[in-house]
Amino acid sequence: MTTIGFLGSGKMATALAKGFVASGRVTAEHLSASDPVKAARDAFARETGGRVSAANNDIVATSDVLVLAVKPDQISDLLVEIQPQLEKRHLLVSIAAGIPLAKLEAGAPGARCVRVMPNTPALVGASASAFAIGSEATRADAELVQKLLGSVGVALEVKEKLLDAVTGLSGSGPAYGFMMIEALADGGVAAGLPRDVAQRLAAQTLLGAAKMVLETGQHPGALKDAVCSPGGTTIEAVHELEKAGLRAALISAVRVAADKARRLS
Repeated sequence: MTTIGFLGSGKMATALAKGFVASGRVTAEHLSASDPVKAARDAFARETGGRVSAANNDIVATSDVLVLAVKPDQISDLLVEIQPQLEKRHLLVSIAAGIPLAKLEAGAPGARCVRVMPNTPALVGASASAFAIGSEATRADAELVQKLLGSVGVALEVKEKLLDAVTGLSGSGPAYGFMMIEALADGGVAAGLPRDVAQRLAAQTLLGAAKMVLETGQHPGALKDAVCSPGGTTIEAVHELEKAGLRAALISAVRVAADKARRLS
């Protein structure tokens, strides 16, 4: 089984690692992480069962796949630190938003690199991830990353130039979904529902809508039309959403997040 080391053990790293273990793709014994912050290390160990260390080099020495899970502005220093230890067996998988493959390969000459944009629902096996492979990476590397990410949700290989758009859509997207669930639940409370009932109904409704899109293959517009009976309640509600600019707001959210990802590079 492949040994996986996370350099950085924050929330995204923990979500991915926990998802890998839950899926059976990786066992806790083959999982490790480093982080200078003790609280982050402790949380990773508690949630995943993996080994933790304060030293990056300790994790590099014992891992085949190295997940670069630090903040984008820390990537350069991290690569300088670990580069002397890198061997042919190492595959570098970066989840740092906005950091291009060219920068990764410049910081680790000759290394096999893959750039990934995951999202936090990996924690519950429902992530939407995309990845692009570097010039030295092989098809076997791509297949390994596909299997790892696919074990915690959907994983799509794309051209690197599209990853900033992926960041704006699915990378940041869970926050948009959480806001919609919260707002729908507030609406339910305003209409008289108990808070716990409203929140559960709101979350399940969005989950069901998403499953219908994925499993039926129908266009979401057609599925929406099927709910809107002539002169009914739903078309009245849809009219209010259109007046409030819901679709325009979501389109703008994706675009500004994608633009921010480009500026991070």
